[in-house]
Amino acid sequence: MNARRGESRVRRAAVALLALSLAALAEGARERSDAAPPGARDGVERERLTPDETQAAAALDDDPYRDREAVRAALERAVAFLAAQQALEPDGSFPPTGATQNAPVAVTALGALAYMATGSTLDRGPHGAELARAIDFLLAQCDRAATSRQLGYVHAGRDKLSRMHGHGFATLALCEAYTVAPRSPRGARLAEALPLAVRLIEASQGVEGGWYYDPVAGLEHEGSVTITLVQALRAAKDAGLHVDPQVIQRAVSYVERSQKEDGSFRYALGSEQSSVALTAAALSTLHASGRYHGREIVQGYDSIERELAARELAAKGGRGSLTRPDFPCYERLYLAQAYWQNPDRAVFDAWAARERRELLKQQREDGAWGGSPYGDCYATAVNVLVLALPDELLPAFQR
Repeated sequence: MNARRGESRVRRAAVALLALSLAALAEGARERSDAAPPGARDGVERERLTPDETQAAAALDDDPYRDREAVRAALERAVAFLAAQQALEPDGSFPPTGATQNAPVAVTALGALAYMATGSTLDRGPHGAELARAIDFLLAQCDRAATSRQLGYVHAGRDKLSRMHGHGFATLALCEAYTVAPRSPRGARLAEALPLAVRLIEASQGVEGGWYYDPVAGLEHEGSVTITLVQALRAAKDAGLHVDPQVIQRAVSYVERSQKEDGSFRYALGSEQSSVALTAAALSTLHASGRYHGREIVQGYDSIERELAARELAAKGGRGSLTRPDFPCYERLYLAQAYWQNPDRAVFDAWAARERRELLKQQREDGAWGGSPYGDCYATAVNVLVLALPDELLPAFQR
């Protein structure tokens, strides 16, 4: 988590964004050069590209899952659905369509990340205006009262659910927006709010090194909030903000101590509850801190593989409902990150090939995914992040 690594992530994101914009150019060039003599086509087209453009075009030609066009169409429909839903709210947030539990701060942050993951930046790109409205909503929820005990807390009075989960996702989204547009007028507002949001995270770290649902440093803690906030701090560090290294070290220690003997990771220290989602999130957190190898990493992946294999056997035996995850979108988001950040790309490819096919089958005609208690916008935003992950437009989700 150093500045050089952050700069590298931003450059790679820029190259990936260039790759998307070159798609139409590459397709048109191939059509125009059909009449060229054998062997002439590549030479003519490559001469027109800079080294970075050549690299981006080569990456674009790589379609390991044989679904590039289908996924691109699915992503376009999905973010169009998000934009249409967002238009129903005057403040830039997303409505609780299909939700039984409303978490506008967290869902709006995830929606903003989905826009950025598919090529939009503030006021630019296919959904730049919608992204700007989402970021403005999050900025408006940041407590900036100098005398407030919750200075920097991103929360909304009507949102009783997001709490520190929402603050973590919001800080992550604001960092990613700031990374791609630091010198814009909105970038100045981000530069003012982000240090406050980061300090709030640091100040509310519990005595065990983890965090809980409220922005208070105390005895309570749990893994899913901790992981969200560590990722937010990683994004802040990559964006050039100062992050206390002791806070990171204590958080990583908390995650490490949460691992059970079977390799899975607990919901919290002292609890025996563990899950694939929490284990994947813990692995992603360790990767974010620079840990890619070691016994605990291997055991974590092994525990995930055992559980997924057991689910597959149960499904074949007609008992799939007994092993279905409680929060499939959350699990998929962190599985995608953990697998993507694994040093062995084949680990991600083996999982993604089937998962992407399933997601394409499950997408509705209106572009959305449903089935989450947090609503269609939540499910759609999360699945967009999963499908768009290999494009690496979000620095925080890059390998």
